[in-house]
Amino acid sequence: MEWQLAWRLFKRELVQGQLLLIVLAITLAVLSVSGLARVSERLQVAINGEAATFIAADRIINSPVELDPQVLAIADETGLQRVTNMQFNSMVYAGDKFQLVTIKAVADGYPLKGKVELSTGETSSLPQTGEAWYENRLGGLLGYPSSIELGNSELSLTAEISRLPDGGFNPFASAPVLLMRLDDVAATGIIQPGSRVSYIYQFVGEASALAEFEAQAKPLLNNSQRWVDVQSGDSPIASAVKRAERFLLLASLLGIALACAAIGIAAQRYCQRHYDVVAMLKTFGASAKQIRLLFGLHLLLVTLFGIALGLIGGVLLDLAINQYLPAEIAAYSPPYFRPIMLGVATGLISAFMFSAYPLMRLLAIPPLRVLQRQLEGLQLGMWLHLLLSLGAMALLGYLYSRSIQLTMTVVLTVMLLGVLLSLLGFFMIRMGHSVGMKTTNPLQLALAGLRRRARQNAVQLVGFSSALVLLLTILALRQDLLNEWQKQLPENAPNYFLVNIAPEDASPLQQFLESNRIQATDIYPVIRGRLTHINDEELISGEQERAGVEGRVGISRELNLTYRDTLPPNNPITLGTFNQADDEVSIESGVAERLGLALNDTLTFNIDNQSITVKMTSVRQVQWETLQPNFFMIFRPKALEGFNYTSMASFHLNDAKLKAAGSELTANAVVLQLIQQFPTISVIDVGAMVEQLRQIIDQVSLSLTLVLALVLLASALVLIAQTEAGMATRQRELAVLRTFGASGWLLRSATGLEFALLGAISGLLAVIVAEFALYMLKTQVFELVVYMHWPWWAIAPLSGALVVAVLGMWRCRQLLNQSCSELLKAG
Repeated sequence: MEWQLAWRLFKRELVQGQLLLIVLAITLAVLSVSGLARVSERLQVAINGEAATFIAADRIINSPVELDPQVLAIADETGLQRVTNMQFNSMVYAGDKFQLVTIKAVADGYPLKGKVELSTGETSSLPQTGEAWYENRLGGLLGYPSSIELGNSELSLTAEISRLPDGGFNPFASAPVLLMRLDDVAATGIIQPGSRVSYIYQFVGEASALAEFEAQAKPLLNNSQRWVDVQSGDSPIASAVKRAERFLLLASLLGIALACAAIGIAAQRYCQRHYDVVAMLKTFGASAKQIRLLFGLHLLLVTLFGIALGLIGGVLLDLAINQYLPAEIAAYSPPYFRPIMLGVATGLISAFMFSAYPLMRLLAIPPLRVLQRQLEGLQLGMWLHLLLSLGAMALLGYLYSRSIQLTMTVVLTVMLLGVLLSLLGFFMIRMGHSVGMKTTNPLQLALAGLRRRARQNAVQLVGFSSALVLLLTILALRQDLLNEWQKQLPENAPNYFLVNIAPEDASPLQQFLESNRIQATDIYPVIRGRLTHINDEELISGEQERAGVEGRVGISRELNLTYRDTLPPNNPITLGTFNQADDEVSIESGVAERLGLALNDTLTFNIDNQSITVKMTSVRQVQWETLQPNFFMIFRPKALEGFNYTSMASFHLNDAKLKAAGSELTANAVVLQLIQQFPTISVIDVGAMVEQLRQIIDQVSLSLTLVLALVLLASALVLIAQTEAGMATRQRELAVLRTFGASGWLLRSATGLEFALLGAISGLLAVIVAEFALYMLKTQVFELVVYMHWPWWAIAPLSGALVVAVLGMWRCRQLLNQSCSELLKAG
């Protein structure tokens, strides 16, 4: 019986349009979550997939010994494709010349992602047996021989390497690379028991298979074996990928918050419309159980209908957006399962938890309401509504992002938003009390309307401001991220590095660069040293700590140190000062935090078997992604000037820049001249890497723009839903004012001003909360520079007034055009 009544009620109200708001809200919720989830996952997979070309695989295990066969068996069982490579250093000989090189011995299948770039272009092949490919600088150092001796073998040099996909970026690793086949290593006789070798195991596969492999394989690795992916810090794009993923997750979380707001508004409006229905049913003898079952089934049908429409909309949204994506991104297609499940869970959880309190009020309506319509039954329990709403938002946020940090940041911001906007909004509306009782002009009538509906308008302020806060937050973060990446990779980012510059070559090199109109960075001296003591406490290595030795853990390798009178660009000081004394050192913030350093701590270094002690006087923030020469430790000149050193520098060079400077040479010709004139200087070409970085940043930029567009759409729908929520009360008031002779011009002007005032107040309050939210997100999540957005303080109130006024007038257009009798009949 109840099923039949619920079905009839559902069909009747669906046809009459009374369910439009709640169905639209649930559809919006599910569409936002499923659509955003699908688009975000596609973008995340694409960004990671493109960035994975920097390591030539999706995952890497780097090991000093051969990997346990059990780990490889797990990879095979999960359906991953894999390849095994080796890397080690050795000397090669060509006649009477010799050179230390980095041997990269690869097997068939390498590289699993990306391409090997030769001087003749990209290739899918590898050196043949008995052959090797070499970097250009190795050829210059050895005089471009046709073959070289490696251990017991002689290898023919058959191709010149421009770039390896997993070549990485380390200007201090000055040994040039020699690429050979893994099968040829045994014949060289170089690898003996105890040899220092890195075994590099590369894997590619579906995201689910990679996750399963990671869960099973990682616990089997020992402390000397490293798990590497594009976010491990080994890739120069790691920071950009992490920030982009956080932004996509945050945008989707804010989409969930918008959807939940729409559900709450719609549920409240739905229940208010049925107060009289419940009172009549109780008057006619319906039991409380029957009414609960009836409206519970009705709400379930509405929810399922909204979920179905939302899922269809989410799929269509993904298909539509996919048509405009670059082919590199559109080629990635993550499974639909998770977005669909998230959409269903969002519809069910939000519909229940955001509707619980309004439904409780609905079911508590007394039968006497049929005579006294002001009766509303349950008035207490708002704390339960807030608790259920926040619980639903936190649950859905964590299900989506699987990040407690992001979820709690959003929930705490929403809590602050609700409290602050409710208090300030109600207070500012109450300020209109003294003038609100006069209705001789549109402004006074608008203020009177704000005063009469103080509680309802305070709720509307929360809805309007929530949408504006989310828009401002997403817009600011997107712009800040893009600006940050643009600063890291400007058009003139260095594409060549010069290392191993001998002191006697520094001046001639500077003259060569100036004569060829090449603008280079400063020439930085580089000295190798090891940190041995902090505050006279001897440091131990990580291996010693794992072996049970007690002590303070230091850095288990030599560091590249430099000295300067002033700090280099892109090295802002976050703590302390520099250039105050000769025995001071400036430390990079990450290293300072890792070592637990404080200002004025003393550090002792061992350099060329000599000890020097300096005092840490400043901490710097270093942007490693800028591809500029950067250092962990920067000393004052007098502290290191007595030690032997080589130098390094970097510059940007291309054919267009040379032509603009009046040179007839190409960039390759200039670089070749540099190599010939300075054969001991190693030239590292990172131009291809810079271009690939820039392409990925462009794709990330597009991703952020698409997600921003989706959040804009969701925000607009929430604003419409919030405006719709007050239509019934406004209709009755318009009928009364028409009865007392108010003109159409007066009512239209007053209504427009009322909505404009609400929008202006919402904009002002939104700026306050958005600034707080951005401070939290930039300091706790994105690690961005915090600053005030002063233009917002004027733009947001004006924009809020305009947008809310337009939406309000558009929604009220029919009511404002109706006559007094039509309004009374409709009411």
